[in-house]
Amino acid sequence: MKQTFDKVSYQCSKIVTENYSTSFALATKMLHSSIRGDIYNIYGFVRFADEIVDTFHTYDKHLLFNKFEEDLDAALNDRISLNPILNSFQHTFHKYDIPKHLVSSFMKSMRMDLTKTIYNTNEEYKEYIYGSADVVGLMCLKVFVKGSDKLYNNLKESAMALGSAFQKVNFLRDVKTDFEELNRSYFPNTDLSALNEKSKTAIVDEIKADFKLGYSGIIKLPIEAKFGVFTAYRYYFRLLKKLQNTPSLDIKSTRIRVANYEKFGLLARSYVKYKMNLV
Repeated sequence: MKQTFDKVSYQCSKIVTENYSTSFALATKMLHSSIRGDIYNIYGFVRFADEIVDTFHTYDKHLLFNKFEEDLDAALNDRISLNPILNSFQHTFHKYDIPKHLVSSFMKSMRMDLTKTIYNTNEEYKEYIYGSADVVGLMCLKVFVKGSDKLYNNLKESAMALGSAFQKVNFLRDVKTDFEELNRSYFPNTDLSALNEKSKTAIVDEIKADFKLGYSGIIKLPIEAKFGVFTAYRYYFRLLKKLQNTPSLDIKSTRIRVANYEKFGLLARSYVKYKMNLV
């Protein structure tokens, strides 16, 4: 029965989210149940694509990525896939009429990670950020606004900025892994082998500007989405503050985290702000 297969597919996307990102899973749980599953479906898709290029080092990544992209295209065209992650994603893709160019841009940026290691210009950097992060924010926004083109267009810029902020925080947090293990340098005009406080401050200020624009959209989101997105915003902003307060040498030698007790504290305070209509 197709309904059973679809149910299993959705559960797989939820399991992927919960196992790969406890923070994102926690924020997603704060979304209304009517949209929560679709965000799991989007996350499962983007996570699997990212895993191919980031972690499967002992396999032929090009072969795996090409096969994944072929299966993705078939899933979107046929409205079914025996890959449960792609099956769940195609459901959300069609349910909310997600533009195909968003998916194509995401896959383009992921494919860049197979061969490109240094982003020398702002143009290259922005193109990668758009495909790897901004479009994910836009896909999620399609779910949040439940088909309202007017609201989608009004919040499009802020959703992209929030996606950029999240991605750039990840870049700064993962400097050690990206630079030393994957030989990647995303920030243009920045020598990560000699990251100093001046360079770090410039990156932090850039991210803060993205967060400011992103927050302006959060407060305009539908009630079903606002608290969950605000929770994610609070977590990533807290992570940015920790990075800001961490010496650049330490950022290069360890991965900065937000402890579980801090996450739940942030959740509690976010809930209070939300209930008091301070968001």
